[in-house]
Order: sequence, then structure tokens, then C-alpha cells
Amino acid sequence: MKLLIVEDDAEAARYLAQALRESGHMADVAGDGELGLEMAMSSAYDVLIVDRMLPKRDGLSLISALRAQDNRTPVLILSALGQVDDRVLGLRAGGDDYLAKPYAFTECLARVEALARRQNPASTQLTYKVGDLLLDRLAHRVTRAGEDILLQPREFRLLEYLMRHAGQVVTRTMLLENVWDYHFDPQTNVIDVHVSRLRSKIEREGAPALLHTVRGAGYVIRDGG
Repeated sequence: MKLLIVEDDAEAARYLAQALRESGHMADVAGDGELGLEMAMSSAYDVLIVDRMLPKRDGLSLISALRAQDNRTPVLILSALGQVDDRVLGLRAGGDDYLAKPYAFTECLARVEALARRQNPASTQLTYKVGDLLLDRLAHRVTRAGEDILLQPREFRLLEYLMRHAGQVVTRTMLLENVWDYHFDPQTNVIDVHVSRLRSKIEREGAPALLHTVRGAGYVIRDGG
């Protein structure tokens, strides 16, 4: 998932962003409400995590502005204001869920995943299978024919994205935006290098090839050669 955290407490935002990334997600951070609104309107996110008390524009005003622009991205409000009236106000302003601080990260993650699943059921699928290649997001484990394959975090994210779109050609632009979170071409061979490393780890001698290069288009992972 691609998430946006709008939080003015830099340490709290850093902690949450790191924890989400370690859980296999992409997380951007905005330190005030104006920047958060701009980022939420200019990029596609699966879920927004928004504090209520923000400089420049408060969280409820941010959410109301999003809804006024017909932006339906799910919003989890994360706030120290946790009384019943506070929660009701947040939900009526357009928030989809409300979690009071202090919070447990596991609960925050579960709520984010529930919001994303409601919006897009495929976004929180826990396992992907192509032929005898299996990726388990929850266990952060990849196997082929039952044999464990050790991947670096970026390789895991790359494989997950390819398997999520199994049978479809995935372009360089799609990979740059969804695996590297780049919105420009860095003019390097970073994708080719990672795809090559990934291919060397998941392919097996005598077994059908799964990861293919589509010249001039991108890459596709599929069963059946």
C-alpha cells in the first residue's frame, strides 16, 4: 500500500513511517495541513493517516477540503483528542475511522489495512501464487516448490508488485512509482539491476521461467513460460 501520514510531530511521524515501511508499505510524510492536502490531491494514496491538530490547516479542514473535491481516499484520523464528541466530529467531517493517541502500532496497521481492503479488496491480499512460486506478505516469506528464497526488502516489494499484476505487463514507470516511489525517471539502470537479481533468485534450473522481459514495454510474471 501507498500511505500518506499528515503529522506535525516529526518524531511521531518518523516512527510511524518507519514501522509502516518495515511492514512492507510505502509511506510519505507531510508536516502540516496545507502540504498534506496538496500531496493528497496530487498523488494516489491507498489510505491517509491524518492528525487533527496541525499547523496551517487543521486535520478536519483538510479532510473536508478533500471531500469537497470528491477525493474519496480513506482517512484514518489519529489524534490525542479521543473523547466521544471528538470522534463523532472527526467521522462527520469525512473521516472513515478514528484512533486515539497513544495507540498500538498493530492496531493502527490493522485499521489501515481494513480501510484499504474496503476501498480495494486486492490491496491487502496476503498471499500471491504464480506456478510454484508463493509470496506470503504476512510472514514476509517467498518460496518456490517449497524452498525458501531470501529477498532484500526492495526485491520483496518488487516481486509482490509483479505478482499482484501477474499476467500483465508492468512498465518501468509503474515500477518507479509503485516500488521506488519515484515520479520521475532517474535515468539509471536501477530497475534492470533489481529485476536481474530477483530473476536469479526465483528461477530454478529445469523449472519453467516465470519472470519475463517484454522488450520495449516492461516485465511480466506468469506461469507457463
